[in-house]
Amino acid sequence: MSGTDRGRLITADGLGAWLIKGNADHVDLCGRFAREPHVDRWCVQPGYRLELTAAGQPVLFWGSGSRRRDVTYGIWGRGRLLGPARRQEDGRGWELPLDLTIAEPSTWIGRDELRAHDELAGLEVLRQPQAANPSFLTKRQSAALRDAFGW
Repeated sequence: MSGTDRGRLITADGLGAWLIKGNADHVDLCGRFAREPHVDRWCVQPGYRLELTAAGQPVLFWGSGSRRRDVTYGIWGRGRLLGPARRQEDGRGWELPLDLTIAEPSTWIGRDELRAHDELAGLEVLRQPQAANPSFLTKRQSAALRDAFGW
């Protein structure tokens, strides 16, 4: 491991998929995605992970929250990055360019289902839900998600 890799949880070689998060308690994500399930960009936090982003990498959408009992919080959608992270047009933050679709709510994969799976229970988003955006899945976790849920 090089000196620049120390303390990094993910590397390009270990990446299975990016996971971007949105809090449905703060914004009406369910209403937004019911009207338009396609997502073409999403705000992310600066950090070394953005240096690893590239066109074609898989990405998942994580709907978070705790207030509404009628919403399945967890993995809501999937897609691909259209390019590396970039500055927002206003220059105030960063975003990922996406081709991502939010699935029908009946197919969302809930936190409890993920926690019940041996490999997926260790997802960063479950261990550290307040961690910066984007989160990630390792290659093993991505394979387990495909095997268990067809995602």
